[in-house]
Amino acid sequence: MPMHTAYVALGANLPSPAGPPAATLAAAVLRLRLLGNVREQSSLYTTEPVGYADQPRFLNAVVALETALEARRLLNELLDIEREFGRDRSAGIPNGPRTLDLDILLWNGLEVSEPGLELPHPRMAERAFVLVPLAEIAPHLLIPGSAKNIAELLQKLQTTRKGDVDAVVPIANEMWRIAARI
Repeated sequence: MPMHTAYVALGANLPSPAGPPAATLAAAVLRLRLLGNVREQSSLYTTEPVGYADQPRFLNAVVALETALEARRLLNELLDIEREFGRDRSAGIPNGPRTLDLDILLWNGLEVSEPGLELPHPRMAERAFVLVPLAEIAPHLLIPGSAKNIAELLQKLQTTRKGDVDAVVPIANEMWRIAARI
């Protein structure tokens, strides 16, 4: 079976059946391991909410997942994992609080444009909470359809919205470290 590399963003700011957001993200990484090999895992970051501000801070991270799943199938599996952790996308406020958010940022270095699936993720370049952890694990990764890599996108964001980048703060969390070693 051919293997693909997907970069998946994880975020949470509400408790889930797994516990508080840090426990949720650690448990979600373990669940992602059932879909393939989690090759790399960024640090865990705390971030200000974007858009809808009246909510708790988020915890965010990015993983590199080697998987045999095609992009659409991976997306469906990620949505199933979100539901397992209590996410109801139909009841949410855009950019509002959530128990778990899993987004495919990049998949196999390809561009994909299908209903409900746009890769690279269309808002990735404007989100410090995505670029900071992604740059930690894959700074030189080229963006499909662009001559820029992740580090260059982050540098551009630092010059245009430095406060957003500064608000992405790494945190130490034992559950997160354990999930990275399993």
